[in-house]
Amino acid sequence: MTHLQKEILEQPQVLSNLQKTESKRIAGIARALNRADVHTIFLVARGSSDNAGLYGKYLFGSRNRRVVALATPSLFTLYKRTPDLAGCLVLAISQSGESHDILQVVEEGKRQGAKTLVITNRAKSPLARVAGHVVPLHAGRERSVAATKTYTAELMALAMLSAALRGSKKDKEDLRKVPSAVKKILDDKSCAATLEAAQRYRYTERLSVIGRGYNYATAFELSLKLKELAYLTAEPSSSADFRHGPIAMVERGFPVLLIAPKGKVFNDMLDLARHLQERQAELVAISDNRRLLTMADTPLPLRSGLPEWLTPITAVVPGQLFAMGLAQARGCPLDQPRGLSKVTRTR
Repeated sequence: MTHLQKEILEQPQVLSNLQKTESKRIAGIARALNRADVHTIFLVARGSSDNAGLYGKYLFGSRNRRVVALATPSLFTLYKRTPDLAGCLVLAISQSGESHDILQVVEEGKRQGAKTLVITNRAKSPLARVAGHVVPLHAGRERSVAATKTYTAELMALAMLSAALRGSKKDKEDLRKVPSAVKKILDDKSCAATLEAAQRYRYTERLSVIGRGYNYATAFELSLKLKELAYLTAEPSSSADFRHGPIAMVERGFPVLLIAPKGKVFNDMLDLARHLQERQAELVAISDNRRLLTMADTPLPLRSGLPEWLTPITAVVPGQLFAMGLAQARGCPLDQPRGLSKVTRTR
């Protein structure tokens, strides 16, 4: 078994451990932020962590009614023209905690008097040492270059913070359901079916990955996984943006991966699926809706029962398996994709 496969299978335990270990710490951070009356969250990250930040943008904006912005690190490192961060929470997300540009954003936020919080898998990293608050992910060492368990742990940490800021008992109950929901997706039968389904696309060179709302982030993350593992041209879009131009690419047999759990955006995704069917696209669907799964050429079922705001933690998992299966079918190395390393240092 490869490191990648092992780490995908570890995710239920990682998510459960994170809740057990960090709930009190996150509750304390939330109390401090509420006392400070922080209304703006400035998110900074790179790679998969940046996709987690995109989830945070929807999460804190919709459920906590915070103003949320995604940082542009080059303003800090190259242009030296930094925004005013006073009164903000600068929230950095980094698996390794070693990216120089992310570190500079946090340092500048701290210099300006902003609250600073780091979510990282390395509690003793340079980034963690400079932050006012740190949430360790406790995911254990991730040996595969492609992030899987650290990505879902980042989503869980963000969801836990959002729930703590709200102080909702129902949110906490829903969070406790997530590890078992992920575990069901990863049972032997489901894993085998998804890996086998990916074989159908071994000669594909380009496809579109579409999500909206909370799962807009999932579209970006799965696009990244397909690029780095299977070396495909995989472009992410929202269902709305896809209609504004990219849909012109779609012809008979063009593969489109739809991430469409039940929720506020589902009807829009279903309408797009119908339109894609009319154009004879090849539909791959990650969903907990039987109607959409029946429409798909390749259905990747989710277990229903989670509220929409938590579905990115589960919806990404069938996509991870799909990307891994496709990479295997194409003969790509799973643990060490070409040209990549586990820690990427950017400026």
